[in-house]
Amino acid sequence: MASPAAGVVVIVGRKEMTFLEQSGSLKGSLGAQDQLSLISGCLNIQEAVEGALHIQECVPENLELKKKIFAQLDQIIDDQVVLSSSTSCLLPSQLFAGLAHVQQCLVAHPVNPPYYVPLVELVPHPETAPATVDRTHALMRKIGQSPVRVLKEMDGFVLNRLQYAVISEAWRLVEEGIVSPSDLDLVMSDGLGMRYAFIGPLETMHLNAEGMLSYCDRYSEGMKRVLKTFGPIPEFSGATVEKVNQAMCLKVPVDPEHLAARRRWRDECLQRLAKLKRQMPSQ
Repeated sequence: MASPAAGVVVIVGRKEMTFLEQSGSLKGSLGAQDQLSLISGCLNIQEAVEGALHIQECVPENLELKKKIFAQLDQIIDDQVVLSSSTSCLLPSQLFAGLAHVQQCLVAHPVNPPYYVPLVELVPHPETAPATVDRTHALMRKIGQSPVRVLKEMDGFVLNRLQYAVISEAWRLVEEGIVSPSDLDLVMSDGLGMRYAFIGPLETMHLNAEGMLSYCDRYSEGMKRVLKTFGPIPEFSGATVEKVNQAMCLKVPVDPEHLAARRRWRDECLQRLAKLKRQMPSQ
């Protein structure tokens, strides 16, 4: 039986996938309509996963709900199916504890919006078989994503740990009156973000001197000096919240219309950037 939600997904998906196709951003060898024709829904979990080789769980970020789903799947699948979670922060050791097929389980965390931002973090359970990671890595590459192997589980994985480190220092700089919220965002969007759209922080170090050894020799003492001035973890509350919120609301009012319009603009920027990255010759 088709679920009511499936119809909603197809209606929304048709609009989005048609846009992706028209803008040259649709992934895969099939057109939008052919891809949509492959989407269906049902109310029976065993029927839903029949014949699957890879199952990607995308239920809300609730540990007990996810564990319930994986416990059900564990009773259904054979020894060939990969069980994967889209969680952004729940550890594999929490999600997959006690499952008979734990060697076939891992986190494959995509980044929103995944149709423009291709990164997928692959995070294994301590008992995940290497072949499970290899198969998932190959699948993600095949569908046009950019998988990275997180070699062991760590709270926040990699992307969110880096993101939270930036947010934390950004917050402190505003809180201490060093820079305004709007100028802080400009430092990233017109500064670091432009670099990091193509190369990461480690390659940036490598290119900003005569290689990594040269960079560390020149700048390590200065980096350590500055890092020692970093403050404690912010509370993300009080007067600073009001200050940041006021600045953000001046730029993007929080009513649904303005937020939706800004998100569409963001996605268009990401779509154009993704297209440029695909067009740039690989080095």
